[in-house]
Amino acid sequence: MATFLSGIISESWWVLTEAAPWVLFGFLAAGIIRAFVHDETVARHLGGNDTRSVLKVSLIGIPLPLCSCGVLPTAVGLRHQGAGRGPAAAFMVSTPESGVDSIAITWALLDPVMTVFRPVAAFVTATLTGLAINRMPPEPPADDNADDADAENLDAGGDHRAGNRGADRGTATEAGSSEHDICGCGCEVGAAPTDQAPLGDRVRSGLRYAFGELLGDIGGLLLLGVLIAGTISWLIPAESLAGLPGGELIELLLMLLVGIPLYICATASTPIAAALVLKGLSPGAALVFLLAGPATNAATVTVFARHWGRRATVIYVAVIAVCALILGFALNRLYAWAGIDISRWIGEGSDAGIGLIGIISAILLLLLIGWEKIASRRNR
Repeated sequence: MATFLSGIISESWWVLTEAAPWVLFGFLAAGIIRAFVHDETVARHLGGNDTRSVLKVSLIGIPLPLCSCGVLPTAVGLRHQGAGRGPAAAFMVSTPESGVDSIAITWALLDPVMTVFRPVAAFVTATLTGLAINRMPPEPPADDNADDADAENLDAGGDHRAGNRGADRGTATEAGSSEHDICGCGCEVGAAPTDQAPLGDRVRSGLRYAFGELLGDIGGLLLLGVLIAGTISWLIPAESLAGLPGGELIELLLMLLVGIPLYICATASTPIAAALVLKGLSPGAALVFLLAGPATNAATVTVFARHWGRRATVIYVAVIAVCALILGFALNRLYAWAGIDISRWIGEGSDAGIGLIGIISAILLLLLIGWEKIASRRNR
């Protein structure tokens, strides 16, 4: 038992030291984005139901530092402000599937090809999801508190209603945070400082958000992902996942079935995907897991059905699933065409050993997560 535990701890520590410098960099970038990209800006671009709005929202969501839990109250708040069905749905796909923090950890634990392809795949998936829902006829949401007239207003969307409702309800984040318990985890999305706030206050507020609220939301999940990755690395023999029975399609479908119900954010899912790739899983199958997990977990689907309607929910899950499979297949073809072995890239990083920067960063990350957990308990 001692050997078993020490092996898992050793592998998990290696994953953490590899990822920690880039995770800290990702949170720093998230704080800077929070300071300069305001909630009003996001809300303004979510109005309307046209193709241009969907494209803008899909692109805006890529770097935003919101986890799969935090995006729910934000998107619902925007929906109540009059955001179009398609753009709001696209926001719920691109934002949790990507983010500056997950992009940074992808670079650390996987390779440059996956680092670039992952946000591109999130953009494509979000765009197609938003466009598909835009083409659906209006449908009353499953929310028992919403009447038919309100459902028609939500489905129609439009900038003028977004402005009117925004005046009544406040900023997008304020509307979202009023429903912070919507996903059942108690997360909150605090209001970002406005353009009128001094630059120093905006930066400090952004960093407090990144290394406070955001770190508190996903820090525990990140450590769980690191522990799962270490367990996989220790228990599963090398190359044991290569050539699974049934071929590539079964491998992709298996990762889709694992990812859809799993409640995990983009950052926390990356160490697990890296560990699976190191054991022989194809990069395309890893991408399927990275796309499906953050955007289609049980909480997201439940909230989506309540505020978008059941038919829209079926379209939402179906488009994400189909896109994940097609993009996973395309990524495998890209690696084969370029002659790149992603497992070798990861293995070379493993052979490089643990550096001083990685150790310091890992300790600092653990201290920050622990401090945030203690602070959140004191504030309850």
